[in-house]
Amino acid sequence: MTAGPTSAEDTELPPHTVDAFHRGEFWLVQPSDTGHRAGMDALMLAAAVPSTFAGRLADFGAGAGAAGLAVASRCKQAKVLLVELTPEMARFATATLAHPGNASLRGRASVLVADVGLSGKARAEAGLADASLDFVIMNPPFNPSHHRPTPDALKRQAHVMDDGLFESWIRSAAAVVKPRGGLAIIARPEQLAAILAALDGRFGKAEIVPVHPRADAAAIRVIIRAVRASRAPLALCPPLILRDASDRLSQRADDISNGRSSLFGD
Repeated sequence: MTAGPTSAEDTELPPHTVDAFHRGEFWLVQPSDTGHRAGMDALMLAAAVPSTFAGRLADFGAGAGAAGLAVASRCKQAKVLLVELTPEMARFATATLAHPGNASLRGRASVLVADVGLSGKARAEAGLADASLDFVIMNPPFNPSHHRPTPDALKRQAHVMDDGLFESWIRSAAAVVKPRGGLAIIARPEQLAAILAALDGRFGKAEIVPVHPRADAAAIRVIIRAVRASRAPLALCPPLILRDASDRLSQRADDISNGRSSLFGD
């Protein structure tokens, strides 16, 4: 990830940076001192989507758009909807799409300001119609309220989890994804039970990849991929090890972070 020039469309935003991802395949306009800044979590989540994916995907809680655009960058036929609740972060997503470095992706991506926790008619009226998508990815706010609290309201909204969040977001994903469509989530390992409970009866064929900072360290993330209305059993997949013994990014992690490989090898 490298910094680049600010475009004319970005000049009225709050303080921000313009950063290259996938070795310059796409650029992200994101806040520099407030709100959420994207990193490896977004890139790992995007890598859960098969490289052959060519349908319509929504990035729930998209922020400035990193995960969704990482999918569009790697999957050349994918169409991406960046769904963000806060108008402030949606402005960054809109500026991201307007950036000259994203001209090749702009026709396949759009921004929707909406609450993914809505249900029924309210959700459809917000722009998320039932059975309208082929895949949903989500990086929900998964920090507990006592975890390193921040006075920044945008960061707090992006990072701190409300009660019942997984149930709410996964319920919405089940409504908007077509039968046999996909879902991918990144979260903390201790939240796996709540996620599996929310998937039950909605998504099956869950595949779980634990993410470890080093081979000798406990997992710090889990990435779960599942299929709408599938009855196939759960599978625990080989882990992703982020760094080798010399504290360098592992080859697999580097390939994933730069859009050269999918997380599940498909």
